[in-house]
Amino acid sequence: MAVSPRPRPGNLREVAEKIEEATGLRVQIVGGKLVMSPTPRGKHAGVVKGLRRQLEGSGLPAGLDVYEVSSIALPDDRDDYVTPDLIVLPTDWEDDDDWLADPEDTALAVEVISQSEKSREIRDEADWYAVARVPVLLVVDPRNGTWALHTRPDNGAYQNVLPGKYGETVPLPDPLGIDVATDRLPVYGET
Repeated sequence: MAVSPRPRPGNLREVAEKIEEATGLRVQIVGGKLVMSPTPRGKHAGVVKGLRRQLEGSGLPAGLDVYEVSSIALPDDRDDYVTPDLIVLPTDWEDDDDWLADPEDTALAVEVISQSEKSREIRDEADWYAVARVPVLLVVDPRNGTWALHTRPDNGAYQNVLPGKYGETVPLPDPLGIDVATDRLPVYGET
């Protein structure tokens, strides 16, 4: 009989890894709590793929690249981390043995909203990134074909939020300085 570790301070990462292995769920630790969500499938994965291809082909500044399945350390608790759908980091991330990226190294985090996410969860996620001082967060919502670009994190909240809808270009600020098209991103519920 396999014994599962119990969540307690200091071993949450171990518990999160075991849950991911056993269930395939994506697990993050925020505020000392395990936050689980299904791994992206179907149209969610299609949005991530479409955004990744655009970012890779857009001429990112030298020394930056796009990564999936990379997590960002959150402040206040050494166990806390979030795992965005996409993250733009310095290319030397590929040589790093640590599995958590420093939020200060993050040029962009991208979150694609799942069909089942609630408004409060989405606001909480944006706050997590703002607390970590990730400079740019792009939230794409395939439920209704919208996006929001969050910039200027300060005091645990983004000071600037630019909303948009599919078909409108997302203007990523410097140092990225590129535009992301949204007109071909899938919307949930469409065939």
